[in-house]
Amino acid sequence: MTPQPIPLRSRAEGLAAHLPPLLAEAQHLAASVILGEHGRRRPGLGDAFWQYRPAIQGDSARAIDWRRSARSDQHFVQEKEWQATQTVMFWVDRAMSMQFSSAADVPRKADRAAVLALAAAVLLVRGGERVGLTNMSGAPKAGRLQLDRLARALEAENHAEDSAEYGTPDANLLPAHARAVFISDFMGDMAGVRSALTKAADRGVKGVLMQVLDPVEEAFPFQGRMIFESMKATLRHESRMAGALRDQYQERLGARKDALWSLAQSVGWQYHCHHTDDTPAPAFLWLYHALERPR
Repeated sequence: MTPQPIPLRSRAEGLAAHLPPLLAEAQHLAASVILGEHGRRRPGLGDAFWQYRPAIQGDSARAIDWRRSARSDQHFVQEKEWQATQTVMFWVDRAMSMQFSSAADVPRKADRAAVLALAAAVLLVRGGERVGLTNMSGAPKAGRLQLDRLARALEAENHAEDSAEYGTPDANLLPAHARAVFISDFMGDMAGVRSALTKAADRGVKGVLMQVLDPVEEAFPFQGRMIFESMKATLRHESRMAGALRDQYQERLGARKDALWSLAQSVGWQYHCHHTDDTPAPAFLWLYHALERPR
């Protein structure tokens, strides 16, 4: 009998379960946020005054502290200590390029991206956070039922055959001052990524770009005559000396990574690259801590 694949939800929770120190930290964080006793000194939706900041475009007139502003040529807004549950939104690229895997023992990029996102959502929900997908109907929510919804949505998208060649993140439904995680190979047009991060920054959203690559996409180990095709076969290139392309390819890939890092830095986001032949645990830890300590 052929063994059945482990469901996405089980794989994600299994990944989280193997990191008890991280779970303990998540439980501590949840308690501190709910009780408002520790770890709150960051801007958020609470009631206790923390500090003033200059008003920016998009702040309402009601948000301006007119008494403080009267003592200066600038308008100022009160920042609050973070006492309320926050929202974390995930965009997990399900485009055809993410369906690639170079070997039977290497997971598809889409599978690894989904497991990382859902594992993070498991811990965030345990910490009292609301989570959601940018392309899933309904408001972000907390609780185990929401994890079930995320898992079903990711599983359904994982089997879609009408996906675009490359994915573009959608920032249109990101709540103001939320956190966001964009997971993709980011092999498509950078203009879409740039536009999404600009929109997110305008709404005060901080977040993470996690690039997921197959090891072959990093190493480019090809020699001799090769035909390269995109997953939907809309792009095709034939080379008689593929090895001669390696340096140029890796230079362009390095430039793409640098561009993603610089773009993330420019809007206060963080960037990380993960390879699918590596164990997911280090990338998962990095993602969780990046969400816990936004720039």
